[in-house]
Amino acid sequence: MSGSRPRVVLLGGGGHARVLLDCLLLCGGTEIVGMLEADSSRVGAVVYGVSVLGNDDLLAELVGRGATHFIVGIGSVGDNGARRRLFKMGLAQGLRPLLVRHPSAIVSPRAQVGEGCQLLPGCIVNAGAVLGQNVLVNTAAIVEHDCVVADHVHLATGSRLASTVRVEEGAHLGAGAVVRQSVKIGARAIVGAGAVVVRDVPGGAVVVGVPARPLGGLGR
Repeated sequence: MSGSRPRVVLLGGGGHARVLLDCLLLCGGTEIVGMLEADSSRVGAVVYGVSVLGNDDLLAELVGRGATHFIVGIGSVGDNGARRRLFKMGLAQGLRPLLVRHPSAIVSPRAQVGEGCQLLPGCIVNAGAVLGQNVLVNTAAIVEHDCVVADHVHLATGSRLASTVRVEEGAHLGAGAVVRQSVKIGARAIVGAGAVVVRDVPGGAVVVGVPARPLGGLGR
């Protein structure tokens, strides 16, 4: 309907924000207000016709100008704390988190996808999967049937969850990591790039290798 398009602010102006902006431009249906970026050297830059307006302190002003939605515009390498913080900041300003779904993402209508999730090119979310809020399913990542992925998780490029995997809040799976069916990845755990996980990973642990082992236990 006319006048009902979401007016969106991207919280971040780097490489990940460019991918999200590309998704938005491909899909249409939104008005992109601008990007906010903590790195002052990027302020004033224009990315695909969208300006980096300032830092996070400008968000309240943009809400006053009619912004309605936000997108967490940063990725993560291990620690998802910054993505969690920006998500909560957007909510605190009364904005709604916008779901971003690239046209090439395959998502079963029988999956559940939470607010603010980002489903990037070529990813797959199969039947019965449940994604919490602010989950990033990066390019070509796969979430198989009946997996449960909690809030603020990042499944990096090409990572794979076999069926019935549970990933708890804030965990990170590195690029190309594979998790066997029925395994649990604990809260804020980190699975290194290319790792193959065949047993549960405790919360906060860092595991790497094939098969995946605690980082401090390699070579033992």
